[in-house]
Amino acid sequence: MPQPRLSRDVAPVIVTRFAEKGGIMDPRDKLVVVTGAAAGIGRALCMAFAQAGARLVCVDRDGPGAAATAALVKGQAATVDVAQEAQVAGLIDKIERDTGPIDLFCSNAGIFVSGGVEVPDSDWQRIWQVNVMAHVYAARHLVPRMIARGGGYLVNTASAAGLLNQIGAAPYGVTKHAAVGLAEWLALTHGEDGIRISVLCPQGVDTAMIAGGAGVAGIDGVIPPQAVAEACVQGVRDEVFLILPHLQVRDYIRNKADDTDRWIGGMRKLNRRFRNGQ
Repeated sequence: MPQPRLSRDVAPVIVTRFAEKGGIMDPRDKLVVVTGAAAGIGRALCMAFAQAGARLVCVDRDGPGAAATAALVKGQAATVDVAQEAQVAGLIDKIERDTGPIDLFCSNAGIFVSGGVEVPDSDWQRIWQVNVMAHVYAARHLVPRMIARGGGYLVNTASAAGLLNQIGAAPYGVTKHAAVGLAEWLALTHGEDGIRISVLCPQGVDTAMIAGGAGVAGIDGVIPPQAVAEACVQGVRDEVFLILPHLQVRDYIRNKADDTDRWIGGMRKLNRRFRNGQ
């Protein structure tokens, strides 16, 4: 199995501009909510936005973890299971009632389930709720409020697996594709309503999700969560849709679009390596 290595191909890469005339979204003094904030990319996002001058609400089902992140950024903490719509709705209500209008909501929480179509329905449902429906719930309860006050910003964390795929993990690849599709739909439907959308699609990141071996996700090297967060903050500043912290993903997308059959052939070879433990 390939072992994690630090990738040097790290930069805030902008592939697709959100609108014909992009703007500059300054995070300073904005109220930013980040889910999955207890560790990994979520904690790094909180720290990066705090460094940019934002006010933070750090959200996670791991209450102590959320509180620890909040202490680091002098923000607020909330214990919420984003797979439960009532909890997401309650979170948004409470923040907007007690703290103020949410300017930017980073729907970042996600989980990983490996395997193929043999994976039990219960696991498919669990990953669908977190990786897809959590984004739906946030948009459902926040977009109308944002439209009513003239605009707002959503950042949905997906993955390069949502643009390419994930060898050895059908539930993950499928749900991340759905997350990208939802973000695209929100962007094209509500862009003229003042709603800005970015979708964050990293490859291998040095988090607990790939602890013990990055496998295929780390074949191009892993990058620290801080690099992903910095790319995200820059992408938000520039109001772009697709944020790719790994430079090489842009080329993979182009290769897939130019000759999909050839791309699938290459992925089959990679799958063979994965199966053989190389």
